[in-house]
Amino acid sequence: MIARVRAGEPEAYAELVRAHTGVALRAAAALGAGADAEDVVQQAFVKAYCALGRFRDGSAFKPWLLSIVANEARNTVRAAVRQRTLAGREAAFVEAEPLIPESADPVVATLQTERRAALLAALEQLSEDHRLVVTYRYLLEMDESETAQALGWPRGTVKSRLNRALRRLGRLLPEFSASGRG
Repeated sequence: MIARVRAGEPEAYAELVRAHTGVALRAAAALGAGADAEDVVQQAFVKAYCALGRFRDGSAFKPWLLSIVANEARNTVRAAVRQRTLAGREAAFVEAEPLIPESADPVVATLQTERRAALLAALEQLSEDHRLVVTYRYLLEMDESETAQALGWPRGTVKSRLNRALRRLGRLLPEFSASGRG
């Protein structure tokens, strides 16, 4: 696909954008971009397009793109005059997620919302590195090698930081640990 883009085929890049917009929006929202998530993602796609000459052949596009999204989100958050609140992040994260079907049991839906809020509150208490590794690995459903590539860390660092972050989350969320991660 990248070769097609480099060959000047605009539809190929449009396909990449369509395929990765959802995960890019979830990443931007989870990393604190809030209401600016769409702008962050749009800017990340523009930067990715301009930087395609530096993209290594044979590498996975998604982790490379998400590292650009993470940098853009970080820049946006730093540039913001006011700090995003946990409630703002929760709202942005929920907006990026599919809606719960109307047929869903309201009790189950309420529990899912409460669990998500508890998880996000616990994530806020982690260091930035631990929050990033958990977000990429589990919220964005990336495997270890994709996470390592997106964060620019060796795989061993991803494993060790993820292990420490999950132990910390287990202490912060004992109700999840008792019933299996979840």
